[in-house]
Amino acid sequence: MIPNPTGNDHLPVYESLLRERGDVVAEARVAAEQMQDQAPQASSSSQDWDPSDFNPQ
Repeated sequence: MIPNPTGNDHLPVYESLLRERGDVVAEARVAAEQMQDQAPQASSSSQDWDPSDFNPQ
């Protein structure tokens, strides 16, 4: 990609998508951070379940 000589980083297509669909990248980042926060809790509580509880009979 060739840098814009004017220094203008205006990206109309990207800005249009942000308006139409929202900032999916930012939403994914927030979701990933929430999952990272919840992961230690989930792994510490995993000792309380028995895999045989999920075995269909």
